[in-house]
Formats: sequence, structure tokens, C-alpha cells
Amino acid sequence: MLAIGYSAALRGIDAYVVRVEVVGVPTADAGIHIVGLADRSVQESKERVNAAVRSCGFLFPTYKVVVNLAPANVRKEGAAFDVALALSVLAMDGQIDAKRLADVVAVGELALDGAVKAVGGVLPIAIGMKDAGFCKLILPAENLAEAALVGGLRLYPIRTLQQAVQVALGQADASVASVNDPLAVPESIRYPEDLEDVRGQERVKRAMEVAAAGGHNVLMVGAPGSGKTMLARRMPSILPSMAAEEALEVTKLYSVSGLLAQKSRLVTARPFRAPHHTVSANALVGGGAVPRPGEVSLAHCGVLFLDELPEFPRSTLEVLRQPLEDACVTVSRTAGTVTYPANFMLVASLNPCPCGYHGDKLRGCTCSPPAIRRYLSKLSGPLLDRIDMHVEVPRLPYEDMARHSPAESSTAVRQRVETARRRQWRRFRGGGCNAAMPAKQLREICALEGSGRALLGAAVAKMQLSARAHDRILRVARTIADLGDAESIGTAHLAEAIGYRSLDRSLWSAQTA
Repeated sequence: MLAIGYSAALRGIDAYVVRVEVVGVPTADAGIHIVGLADRSVQESKERVNAAVRSCGFLFPTYKVVVNLAPANVRKEGAAFDVALALSVLAMDGQIDAKRLADVVAVGELALDGAVKAVGGVLPIAIGMKDAGFCKLILPAENLAEAALVGGLRLYPIRTLQQAVQVALGQADASVASVNDPLAVPESIRYPEDLEDVRGQERVKRAMEVAAAGGHNVLMVGAPGSGKTMLARRMPSILPSMAAEEALEVTKLYSVSGLLAQKSRLVTARPFRAPHHTVSANALVGGGAVPRPGEVSLAHCGVLFLDELPEFPRSTLEVLRQPLEDACVTVSRTAGTVTYPANFMLVASLNPCPCGYHGDKLRGCTCSPPAIRRYLSKLSGPLLDRIDMHVEVPRLPYEDMARHSPAESSTAVRQRVETARRRQWRRFRGGGCNAAMPAKQLREICALEGSGRALLGAAVAKMQLSARAHDRILRVARTIADLGDAESIGTAHLAEAIGYRSLDRSLWSAQTA
């Protein structure tokens, strides 16, 4: 007898329905044989399903069982097929009415005792099955919160295989109706790190405000202990609140990666990812035999912080070029090609030399010029061009450290940032920010007057800036003008933007001469 059930699989951060076809073959070769490009983790489900079925008091077929996972031309991996496979085998053996599986999708990993474990990617699975026309989903109870984000579904949370069978037999109606209301995203989130904790460094805070207002990448340069990491960790607290679409996309990424907390629903806080400098290129941009999102995608709609930038292998840093330019990353493997979103703000920090004290007025540098050249040569010109703003973080004076008066809070800064972002949303008709301004709009939106053109021309000649750096200065200047509620870019706006590129040549050229 042929029985057909349905499960789901992931392709990138999207999902598709998998048809589980099971048939019994009267031969002496007993056991389950799975076809349909199933990887090792799926092949191992044969033993899990066998043990779980017997542990729950059901009979397991003593003849050959052939399972086809369709579409057969797409590789399947993971343990999410276990529950659907067990139900289909029981339906094929006549222990369940096969017709009851025709309109339901089942996902979940089975333990040997029949318990159902949580799986990753349930949110995109719920979206994918709804798009395919299904409205019933059997899923692990621990994944109920994220599946409930998708409206118009009938959800059946289960903890054991026996409960899944009862649902299939119609003996239990423990379903939960998902709500079709718009996703609720809090207007403001209280982050644990706040700018009011930071004393002094007003120029750096101003640069952070400009970066947050326009979505610009930032490089902080300063001696150890000057506060670079402390400031970087507070960047998410001044970014605008996420829109519902952004929150849903981030939640899908974390669901696929298995990083979603069991009881959490929507990820509403801006992500902050800070990988160690030993991270591999695959871990940074995504990869593996079966592609998975990397740190650049987990930082989507948030901040990717790379501390001590020259300590990262140069080959690892160079893979950042595509996501910084395209706001996405494409990973190609033998298992397929997937594209993950990667629209993040890059915040990086570095010391000016290996010992960290070059140019420090209180502590002398012990590094030789060749050592400094080797240290800084790890950062290529094309990578630096893609970082909009270079900011020097000076040593904090004692007067600032001892000051007791509170600094400006992140909430106050975020209000100005959101005002500037609203100007940009109107400018770009509902989406985008200045950092992502298309090149064909740049000359019109960032038009300069005569004095401004002369100032920028002199800066490009003196600092030997590339065309990409020239355009990024214009985008930063436009953001500064937005913060000042100005219709056009003035000379003061442009001068401040050029100041954020001054480290381009004053630091690098001095050390490599």
C-alpha cells in the first residue's frame, strides 16, 4: 500500500514542502530504504523512527519499506522529517488512515523513546507550507511560539509520537489557531548598554550618531583602553527600532540557525555580533557542506563588530567585500547555491600599531616602522574604501573619567537618528538609507555648490581618495545635512564628512612610507 505524508525542508532562509512517499515491498530484505537525495542525517532517521515506533507501542513493518522524499532532485538534510516519516510508515502499514495525512505537514525530531524534539527553521517552514496551500502543521511543542507568528494556520504542538498519531487519528483536538494580526514590534527597546554610561568622547559619539542616522560603516582607531569596544557595543541602542518586515526576516535567520530561544517569538532587538578574530571565512559569511548563515547574516539589520581588525586573517577580511557592497551574500556548494540577506552596519576597531601606543602622548610606542607596516598592510585599500567613516578615539582625560554628571542617553540620540531616517525614507519613497544610496541618484541628491566642489576636489587630490571614497564622503555629508534638517549639503557638512576620512592617508601613509 502506498501512503503519502508531508514534511518540509529549508533552502536558505526559505522552506518548501517535501512529499514523503512510503510503500511496502514484500521481500526478505526488511528495513527502511530512503531515496530522494537524503544525506547521512536523514538516513540515520531510519533507526530513530524504528525505535520510536516500537517504544510507543506501535508495530513496525517486518518487510522492506521504501521511502521517497520528493522533489528527488534536491538534497535533504536534518532530522525534521522524523515525525512525518513515522506517520507515513504507520499509514502505509494500515495503523493510521492515510487520508488523514493528505492536508497536514509534520516536522520534528524523534528520540528513541518516542519523544519529539525541537527543530530549527520552524518559522520559515510555517511560511512555506502556508504559501503551498497547507493550513495544518504538526510540530514540536517547543517550536509553537515561532510558528504562531504566521497567521491563518491550525497548529498541533506535540511532545511525543503518540500525540502525533492521536492527531492523525482524529482522537485529539489540541490544536492552536495562529493569529492573523499584524506583527507587533515595540516602538522602543531598552538595551542593557547605553551611551549615558560613557564619559567624554563627544567627537566619537557624534560620529556614531552620524553613522546610525545614515547606516554608515565605521572604523575606530585608538590605543588600548580608550573605549572603542565600549562605544561599539552601544551602537544598537541608538539605531531606529526595527520594522515588522525586518524583525520577521531576522527571526527567520535565527530560526534557521537554531539560535532562537525556545519561548521567544519575534526578534525585536537589533542584532549585535562580535566574532573573535580566529573566525574562519566560512563562519563569517556562511558556508559548510550544507550552507548555513554566517556572522554577516546573523548581524542582518544590526551591527557586526570586528574588534582588533588587523588580527583577522587578510583572506577572511576580503570576503566581506560582497556583503558590504550588495547587502547580501551568496554561498555556492555542491548541495546548492543560496543567498542570505546581510544588510548590516560594520563597526571595526584597531590599534594604530602592534603595541597600540603609536602617537600616544603619554606612553611611547615600542614598534619598529617595518612592524607597523606589516601590521597595517593586513587592511587592503578596497576594504578601507568600503568603510565610510574613520574615527580616531583618543585617550580619555582624567577630568572626563572623574566627571559625575550623566552623559546624554541613547534614547535622546536615537530620537535624532530616527528623525533623520524619516527624511531618508521619504526621499527614497519608503525604504533605504543614505549609505545605500544608488549611484545614479548620488549626483542629484548630493549636489554641491561651487565652494563645496572646490573643497571636495582639494580633499580628493591631497588624500589621494578613490572614486568609491569620494562617493562615500558625499553620502556621509548628506546624512550630516539630514541631522541638521538642511535641504542641501553645505560646506560645513562636507568638511565634517571629509574629517571622517582623514585617517585614510594621515595614518596609513605615515606608517607605510
